[in-house]
Amino acid sequence: MSEKTVDRRDFLKKSIAASTGAALGLRSFEERNLLAKLSEGSGGGRRENERGSAGGKLPYGKIKNLKISRLFCGGNLIGGWAHSRDLMYVSSLVKAYHTDQKIFETFELAEENGVNAVLTNPVSDRVINRYWNEVGGKIQWISDCASGADIKEGIKRSVDSGAHAVYVQGGIADNAVKKGQVGQLGEALEYIKELGTPGGLGAHSLETVKACVKAGLEPDFWVKTLHNDNYWSATPKEYREKFDVVGPNQADHNKFHDNMYCINPAETIEYMKSLKQPWIAFKVLAAGAIHPRDGFKFAFEGGADFVCAGMFDFQVREDAIIARDIFSRELNRQRPWRA
Repeated sequence: MSEKTVDRRDFLKKSIAASTGAALGLRSFEERNLLAKLSEGSGGGRRENERGSAGGKLPYGKIKNLKISRLFCGGNLIGGWAHSRDLMYVSSLVKAYHTDQKIFETFELAEENGVNAVLTNPVSDRVINRYWNEVGGKIQWISDCASGADIKEGIKRSVDSGAHAVYVQGGIADNAVKKGQVGQLGEALEYIKELGTPGGLGAHSLETVKACVKAGLEPDFWVKTLHNDNYWSATPKEYREKFDVVGPNQADHNKFHDNMYCINPAETIEYMKSLKQPWIAFKVLAAGAIHPRDGFKFAFEGGADFVCAGMFDFQVREDAIIARDIFSRELNRQRPWRA
């Protein structure tokens, strides 16, 4: 890595250690202690034998033969399609920020902190392959297959580009169920498995999961939204509608406008208890409306086996520290670990 990159990394360490705890209200001794230690290290460049050493390791689970950190990166921020409610500039800002070099730095920070996977769209295959081939990174890629007009096209592109696991993206699955086309999801799932890759099904709406289960579909894993509904911009309960997350956005301030991704968290937690496959929870921070300390804990105690969270480079260490702190305490889980 260049001297410039090292300097930026050192700056990041010092900035986090000096200000994050106070600004974001980190409360535990472990959080404060680990953040302080970040400013004490002498290095900034990545060496293969040091990956995973910064601040300890995260616990892992398995999906088929894949060993995956229980917290891993979401791809919305890296890909440039950020959920932003009514802030129209956010996706453009995110895309401008995430040059290839910045993505490489984010992945390196993730791996240094025990985060070993990223979930993102097939359009990210170019930069992921650059990271593998040019930087020597080992981060695993879970693809949502959402590229092109045909699901199978996105699946094949993902597998051909090196995806370690593939699932049918939540918006695609929600729309299929809404239109009564559950059979298409079954065909897509079988195609993923035929290509020799672990295959999953995604959903924002719990109705999608229920319809897939009723149809006898058996994915290797589920990717389902989960977050609490106590944040300020959450849709009032009386205005929540099935499948509203797939749009369109409403002009009525009380209704959906890219602001809520799991409309029935308690019902979701209860229903997912019965499923034996691993569950990746996403949108656990409601696109930035919930602090990771609360969102991660809610998801893991709600039964999720993994949490997928979008992370900027300057959030990676803090998020990993928070996750480790949560796992250092007894979790009040009703659902057994399925991975």
